[in-house]
Amino acid sequence: MTASIAPRDRMIHALERRPPVPGPVPHFELAFFPAMEAFGKVHPYHRNYRQWDQMGETERRLHRKDMARFHVDTAERFDHAGIFFNANPWSLDEMAWQLEAVREAGGDRYFVATHGDCTFGIPSGADMTDFCVAMAEEPQKLHDEARRRIDAVVEKAEFVRGKGLLDGFGLCADYAMNNAPFFSPAQFAEFVAPYLREIIGIYREMGYYTIKHSDGCLWPILDQIADANPHALHSIDPQGGMDIAEVKRRYGGRLCLIGNVNCGLMDTGTDEEVLESCRYALRHGMPGGGYIYSTSNCVYTGMRLARYELMLKARAEEGVYA
Repeated sequence: MTASIAPRDRMIHALERRPPVPGPVPHFELAFFPAMEAFGKVHPYHRNYRQWDQMGETERRLHRKDMARFHVDTAERFDHAGIFFNANPWSLDEMAWQLEAVREAGGDRYFVATHGDCTFGIPSGADMTDFCVAMAEEPQKLHDEARRRIDAVVEKAEFVRGKGLLDGFGLCADYAMNNAPFFSPAQFAEFVAPYLREIIGIYREMGYYTIKHSDGCLWPILDQIADANPHALHSIDPQGGMDIAEVKRRYGGRLCLIGNVNCGLMDTGTDEEVLESCRYALRHGMPGGGYIYSTSNCVYTGMRLARYELMLKARAEEGVYA
Protein backbone atom coordinates (compact mmCIF):
# COMPACT_ATOMS: atom_id res chain seq x y z
CA MET A 1 0.00 0.00 0.00
CA THR A 2 1.22 3.54 -0.73
CA ALA A 3 0.47 7.11 0.27
CA SER A 4 -1.88 7.37 -2.72
CA ILE A 5 -4.50 4.99 -1.32
CA ALA A 6 -8.02 6.43 -1.08
CA PRO A 7 -9.05 8.20 2.14
CA ARG A 8 -11.69 5.52 2.82
CA ASP A 9 -9.10 2.75 2.62
CA ARG A 10 -6.76 4.69 4.88
CA MET A 11 -9.53 5.05 7.47
CA ILE A 12 -10.43 1.36 7.31
CA HIS A 13 -6.74 0.54 7.65
CA ALA A 14 -6.73 2.51 10.93
CA LEU A 15 -10.04 1.08 12.17
CA GLU A 16 -8.61 -2.41 11.73
CA ARG A 17 -5.46 -1.34 13.60
CA ARG A 18 -3.09 -2.42 10.87
CA PRO A 19 0.48 -1.05 10.87
CA PRO A 20 0.56 2.49 9.43
CA VAL A 21 1.25 3.08 5.77
CA PRO A 22 3.29 6.01 4.43
CA GLY A 23 1.35 9.25 4.12
CA PRO A 24 -0.86 11.47 6.25
CA VAL A 25 -2.61 10.08 9.30
CA PRO A 26 -6.33 9.73 8.47
CA HIS A 27 -8.50 12.63 9.58
CA PHE A 28 -12.22 12.49 10.35
CA GLU A 29 -14.83 14.64 12.09
CA LEU A 30 -18.29 13.70 13.29
CA ALA A 31 -19.53 17.03 11.95
CA PHE A 32 -18.24 20.15 10.26
CA PHE A 33 -20.73 22.89 11.11
CA PRO A 34 -19.06 26.27 10.23
CA ALA A 35 -20.42 25.85 6.73
CA MET A 36 -21.23 29.52 6.17
CA GLU A 37 -17.66 30.64 6.85
CA ALA A 38 -16.17 27.83 4.78
CA PHE A 39 -18.62 27.60 1.89
CA GLY A 40 -21.11 30.46 2.19
CA LYS A 41 -24.05 28.13 2.77
CA VAL A 42 -26.12 26.63 5.58
CA HIS A 43 -25.12 23.16 6.73
CA PRO A 44 -27.65 20.52 5.56
CA TYR A 45 -28.32 19.47 9.16
CA HIS A 46 -29.46 23.01 9.99
CA ARG A 47 -31.76 23.48 7.00
CA ASN A 48 -35.47 23.63 7.66
CA TYR A 49 -37.34 21.71 4.96
CA ARG A 50 -40.81 22.66 6.15
CA GLN A 51 -42.22 22.37 2.64
CA TRP A 52 -40.54 19.07 1.79
CA ASP A 53 -43.86 17.25 1.49
CA GLN A 54 -45.06 19.87 -1.00
CA MET A 55 -42.02 19.50 -3.25
CA GLY A 56 -42.09 17.51 -6.43
CA GLU A 57 -39.62 14.69 -6.78
CA THR A 58 -37.43 16.71 -9.16
CA GLU A 59 -36.94 19.43 -6.55
CA ARG A 60 -36.28 16.89 -3.79
CA ARG A 61 -33.69 15.20 -5.96
CA LEU A 62 -31.91 18.52 -6.50
CA HIS A 63 -31.88 19.18 -2.74
CA ARG A 64 -30.41 15.73 -2.11
CA LYS A 65 -27.68 16.38 -4.66
CA ASP A 66 -26.91 19.73 -3.05
CA MET A 67 -26.69 18.18 0.43
CA ALA A 68 -24.48 15.38 -0.85
CA ARG A 69 -22.23 17.82 -2.67
CA PHE A 70 -21.74 19.78 0.56
CA HIS A 71 -20.55 16.69 2.43
CA VAL A 72 -18.20 15.63 -0.35
CA ASP A 73 -16.86 19.17 -0.80
CA THR A 74 -16.12 19.29 2.93
CA ALA A 75 -14.26 16.00 2.80
CA GLU A 76 -12.28 17.11 -0.26
CA ARG A 77 -11.35 20.55 1.08
CA PHE A 78 -10.28 19.40 4.54
CA ASP A 79 -8.97 15.95 3.61
CA HIS A 80 -11.46 14.00 5.69
CA ALA A 81 -11.27 10.24 5.26
CA GLY A 82 -14.94 9.81 6.08
CA ILE A 83 -18.35 11.47 5.96
CA PHE A 84 -20.67 11.27 8.95
CA PHE A 85 -24.11 11.68 7.48
CA ASN A 86 -27.38 12.82 9.06
CA ALA A 87 -30.46 12.50 6.85
CA ASN A 88 -32.60 15.65 6.76
CA PRO A 89 -35.55 15.28 6.59
CA TRP A 90 -35.59 11.85 8.21
CA SER A 91 -37.26 8.62 7.17
CA LEU A 92 -35.80 5.24 6.25
CA ASP A 93 -36.53 5.81 2.57
CA GLU A 94 -35.19 9.35 2.65
CA MET A 95 -32.03 8.21 4.43
CA ALA A 96 -31.38 5.70 1.65
CA TRP A 97 -32.05 8.23 -1.13
CA GLN A 98 -29.78 10.81 0.46
CA LEU A 99 -27.05 8.23 1.02
CA GLU A 100 -27.34 7.26 -2.63
CA ALA A 101 -26.73 10.90 -3.52
CA VAL A 102 -23.62 10.96 -1.29
CA ARG A 103 -22.27 7.83 -2.98
CA GLU A 104 -23.00 9.27 -6.42
CA ALA A 105 -21.11 12.45 -5.53
CA GLY A 106 -18.18 10.82 -3.74
CA GLY A 107 -18.10 7.29 -5.08
CA ASP A 108 -16.18 4.92 -2.84
CA ARG A 109 -13.52 7.51 -2.05
CA TYR A 110 -14.85 8.25 1.45
CA PHE A 111 -15.88 6.15 4.42
CA VAL A 112 -19.59 6.84 5.05
CA ALA A 113 -21.25 6.42 8.44
CA THR A 114 -24.40 7.54 10.21
CA HIS A 115 -25.95 7.38 13.67
CA GLY A 116 -26.65 3.89 14.96
CA ASP A 117 -26.61 3.94 18.77
CA CYS A 118 -29.47 2.51 20.74
CA THR A 119 -27.99 2.47 24.23
CA PHE A 120 -29.01 4.70 27.10
CA GLY A 121 -26.95 7.84 27.48
CA ILE A 122 -27.25 10.74 29.88
CA PRO A 123 -30.97 11.55 29.99
CA SER A 124 -32.26 15.06 29.40
CA GLY A 125 -32.95 17.25 32.40
CA ALA A 126 -36.68 16.73 31.92
CA ASP A 127 -36.29 12.94 31.98
CA MET A 128 -33.44 12.50 34.43
CA THR A 129 -35.47 12.02 37.62
CA ASP A 130 -37.82 9.49 36.04
CA PHE A 131 -34.89 7.60 34.54
CA CYS A 132 -33.05 7.40 37.85
CA VAL A 133 -36.20 6.21 39.63
CA ALA A 134 -36.73 3.56 36.94
CA MET A 135 -33.18 2.23 37.39
CA ALA A 136 -33.94 1.71 41.08
CA GLU A 137 -37.62 0.74 41.04
CA GLU A 138 -38.57 -0.42 37.53
CA PRO A 139 -35.46 -1.96 35.98
CA GLN A 140 -37.47 -4.27 33.72
CA LYS A 141 -39.11 -1.23 32.15
CA LEU A 142 -35.67 0.00 31.05
CA HIS A 143 -34.61 -3.43 29.82
CA ASP A 144 -37.77 -3.61 27.71
CA GLU A 145 -37.04 -0.17 26.27
CA ALA A 146 -33.44 -1.16 25.53
CA ARG A 147 -34.72 -4.17 23.59
CA ARG A 148 -37.10 -1.99 21.55
CA ARG A 149 -34.24 0.34 20.75
CA ILE A 150 -32.09 -2.49 19.44
CA ASP A 151 -34.94 -3.66 17.22
CA ALA A 152 -35.29 -0.13 15.77
CA VAL A 153 -31.64 0.33 14.84
CA VAL A 154 -31.36 -3.19 13.45
CA GLU A 155 -34.28 -2.38 11.15
CA LYS A 156 -32.35 0.68 9.97
CA ALA A 157 -29.16 -1.30 9.39
CA GLU A 158 -30.97 -4.05 7.53
CA PHE A 159 -32.77 -1.50 5.35
CA VAL A 160 -29.50 -0.28 3.84
CA ARG A 161 -27.62 -3.57 4.09
CA GLY A 162 -26.43 -4.81 0.73
CA LYS A 163 -26.95 -1.44 -0.98
CA GLY A 164 -23.30 -0.44 -0.55
CA LEU A 165 -24.34 2.89 0.97
CA LEU A 166 -22.85 2.68 4.46
CA ASP A 167 -19.52 1.56 5.84
CA GLY A 168 -20.38 1.89 9.48
CA PHE A 169 -22.23 3.46 12.37
CA GLY A 170 -21.34 6.07 14.94
CA LEU A 171 -22.62 5.09 18.37
CA CYS A 172 -23.08 8.54 19.85
CA ALA A 173 -24.83 8.10 23.19
CA ASP A 174 -22.89 10.16 25.76
CA TYR A 175 -22.21 8.34 29.01
CA ALA A 176 -20.24 10.83 31.09
CA MET A 177 -19.79 14.35 32.37
CA ASN A 178 -16.39 15.97 32.76
CA ASN A 179 -15.74 14.51 36.20
CA ALA A 180 -17.37 11.07 36.06
CA PRO A 181 -19.78 8.83 34.15
CA PHE A 182 -23.48 9.42 34.67
CA PHE A 183 -23.84 5.68 35.37
CA SER A 184 -22.04 3.89 38.16
CA PRO A 185 -20.01 0.92 36.89
CA ALA A 186 -22.72 -1.42 38.27
CA GLN A 187 -25.52 0.53 36.56
CA PHE A 188 -23.58 0.60 33.32
CA ALA A 189 -23.04 -3.16 33.55
CA GLU A 190 -26.78 -3.72 33.95
CA PHE A 191 -28.44 -1.16 31.71
CA VAL A 192 -25.91 -0.26 29.00
CA ALA A 193 -23.02 -2.67 28.48
CA PRO A 194 -25.04 -5.76 27.46
CA TYR A 195 -26.91 -3.83 24.81
CA LEU A 196 -23.81 -2.03 23.59
CA ARG A 197 -22.06 -5.37 23.21
CA GLU A 198 -25.08 -6.87 21.45
CA ILE A 199 -25.58 -4.10 18.91
CA ILE A 200 -21.87 -3.94 18.10
CA GLY A 201 -21.90 -7.70 17.56
CA ILE A 202 -24.90 -7.40 15.22
CA TYR A 203 -23.26 -4.62 13.23
CA ARG A 204 -20.04 -6.60 12.94
CA GLU A 205 -21.94 -9.63 11.65
CA MET A 206 -23.53 -7.37 9.02
CA GLY A 207 -20.10 -6.16 7.93
CA TYR A 208 -20.29 -2.66 9.42
CA TYR A 209 -17.59 -0.81 11.34
CA THR A 210 -18.51 0.76 14.67
CA ILE A 211 -17.21 3.96 16.23
CA LYS A 212 -18.18 4.43 19.87
CA HIS A 213 -18.38 8.11 20.83
CA SER A 214 -18.81 9.59 24.25
CA ASP A 215 -17.66 12.84 25.77
CA GLY A 216 -16.57 13.12 29.38
CA CYS A 217 -14.62 11.05 31.88
CA LEU A 218 -15.00 7.39 30.89
CA TRP A 219 -12.26 5.86 33.03
CA PRO A 220 -14.55 3.98 35.50
CA ILE A 221 -16.47 2.29 32.66
CA LEU A 222 -13.85 2.17 29.90
CA ASP A 223 -13.07 -1.51 30.43
CA GLN A 224 -16.73 -2.31 29.80
CA ILE A 225 -16.81 -0.16 26.67
CA ALA A 226 -13.67 -1.86 25.35
CA ASP A 227 -15.13 -5.28 26.16
CA ALA A 228 -18.13 -4.44 23.93
CA ASN A 229 -15.59 -4.60 21.06
CA PRO A 230 -16.19 -1.46 18.97
CA HIS A 231 -13.70 -0.85 16.22
CA ALA A 232 -12.90 2.62 17.53
CA LEU A 233 -13.28 4.96 20.49
CA HIS A 234 -14.07 8.64 19.92
CA SER A 235 -13.42 11.34 21.25
CA ILE A 236 -11.15 10.66 24.25
CA ASP A 237 -12.21 13.95 25.81
CA PRO A 238 -9.29 15.86 27.41
CA GLN A 239 -11.77 18.13 29.20
CA GLY A 240 -13.00 14.94 30.89
CA GLY A 241 -9.51 13.94 31.97
CA MET A 242 -9.01 11.43 29.15
CA ASP A 243 -5.28 11.37 28.37
CA ILE A 244 -4.78 9.88 24.92
CA ALA A 245 -1.31 8.68 25.86
CA GLU A 246 -2.73 6.58 28.70
CA VAL A 247 -5.71 5.38 26.64
CA LYS A 248 -3.28 4.32 23.91
CA ARG A 249 -1.12 2.49 26.44
CA ARG A 250 -4.06 0.59 27.95
CA TYR A 251 -6.33 0.04 24.97
CA GLY A 252 -4.38 0.71 21.78
CA GLY A 253 -4.04 -3.00 21.13
CA ARG A 254 -7.83 -3.42 21.19
CA LEU A 255 -9.29 -0.17 19.85
CA CYS A 256 -8.58 2.34 17.13
CA LEU A 257 -8.44 5.75 18.81
CA ILE A 258 -10.08 8.84 17.31
CA GLY A 259 -9.34 12.23 18.85
CA ASN A 260 -8.50 14.24 20.77
CA VAL A 261 -7.58 17.87 20.03
CA ASN A 262 -9.03 19.90 22.90
CA CYS A 263 -12.22 21.65 21.75
CA GLY A 264 -12.12 23.95 24.79
CA LEU A 265 -8.75 25.28 23.70
CA MET A 266 -10.07 25.70 20.14
CA ASP A 267 -12.29 28.42 21.61
CA THR A 268 -10.42 29.88 24.57
CA GLY A 269 -6.76 28.93 24.18
CA THR A 270 -3.96 30.65 22.37
CA ASP A 271 -2.82 29.49 18.96
CA GLU A 272 0.21 27.85 20.56
CA GLU A 273 -1.99 26.02 23.09
CA VAL A 274 -4.12 24.70 20.23
CA LEU A 275 -1.04 23.56 18.34
CA GLU A 276 0.39 21.86 21.43
CA SER A 277 -2.89 19.95 21.90
CA CYS A 278 -2.68 18.89 18.24
CA ARG A 279 0.93 17.79 18.63
CA TYR A 280 0.15 15.85 21.81
CA ALA A 281 -2.68 13.95 20.11
CA LEU A 282 -0.52 13.14 17.09
CA ARG A 283 2.55 12.24 19.12
CA HIS A 284 0.70 9.76 21.30
CA GLY A 285 -2.02 8.55 18.93
CA MET A 286 0.01 7.79 15.81
CA PRO A 287 2.67 5.28 16.93
CA GLY A 288 1.89 1.80 15.65
CA GLY A 289 -1.18 2.96 13.71
CA GLY A 290 -4.75 2.43 14.81
CA TYR A 291 -5.29 6.16 15.10
CA ILE A 292 -7.50 8.75 13.36
CA TYR A 293 -6.88 12.45 13.94
CA SER A 294 -9.88 14.43 15.18
CA THR A 295 -11.14 17.07 17.54
CA SER A 296 -12.37 16.00 20.95
CA ASN A 297 -15.97 16.41 19.75
CA CYS A 298 -16.62 17.92 16.33
CA VAL A 299 -16.02 21.10 14.34
CA TYR A 300 -19.03 22.70 15.95
CA THR A 301 -21.11 25.78 15.20
CA GLY A 302 -19.21 28.85 16.36
CA MET A 303 -15.71 27.42 16.01
CA ARG A 304 -13.54 29.84 14.09
CA LEU A 305 -12.39 28.36 10.82
CA ALA A 306 -8.87 29.70 11.46
CA ARG A 307 -8.64 27.58 14.61
CA TYR A 308 -9.64 24.45 12.73
CA GLU A 309 -7.08 25.29 10.07
CA LEU A 310 -4.42 25.24 12.82
CA MET A 311 -5.33 21.57 13.31
CA LEU A 312 -4.71 20.94 9.65
CA LYS A 313 -1.40 22.81 9.82
CA ALA A 314 -0.23 20.59 12.69
CA ARG A 315 -1.24 17.46 10.78
CA ALA A 316 0.63 18.57 7.66
CA GLU A 317 3.76 19.22 9.71
CA GLU A 318 3.73 16.36 12.20
CA GLY A 319 0.96 13.97 11.16
CA VAL A 320 2.64 12.11 8.31
CA TYR A 321 3.89 8.53 8.49
CA ALA A 322 7.27 8.07 6.82
